Amino acid sequence: MREERLLERLRAMEKNPDRRETQNTNRLIHSILGHIQRILNTRQGSTLMAEDFGIPDFTDMSGVYNSEAMREIERSIKEVIKKYEPRLEKVTIGFKPEEDDMLAMHLKISALIYDANNLPVVFDTVISGDGKVSVSS
Repeated sequence: MREERLLERLRAMEKNPDRRETQNTNRLIHSILGHIQRILNTRQGSTLMAEDFGIPDFTDMSGVYNSEAMREIERSIKEVIKKYEPRLEKVTIGFKPEEDDMLAMHLKISALIYDANNLPVVFDTVISGDGKVSVSS
């Protein structure tokens, strides 16, 4: 399949919809994970593609551990994932308190993969003190 260009793969999928069912679920999850990591490591306003692609700079938020700020972070992340990762639906964000690392925020992103018979996925996400985001499944 790597020999085909994107448009060729799309045309082939239109002609043969059953081809979608042969996709490798692990490859799909890895692709989604990589895309979420790129989205969350991009700051809004830094791409020519779209002003709202990415997340705001949370390192500038004062009192980041108050509940209002946490809800704002959760809302921002959920909105950008829903808009720019259409393979996921029913996205929820949950904070995981971590006493070992007070400078980082730990999140759990839960969702269903739309094209994979609503397969549930969970991504563990860490926003470090310097704003870098790492995502793992």
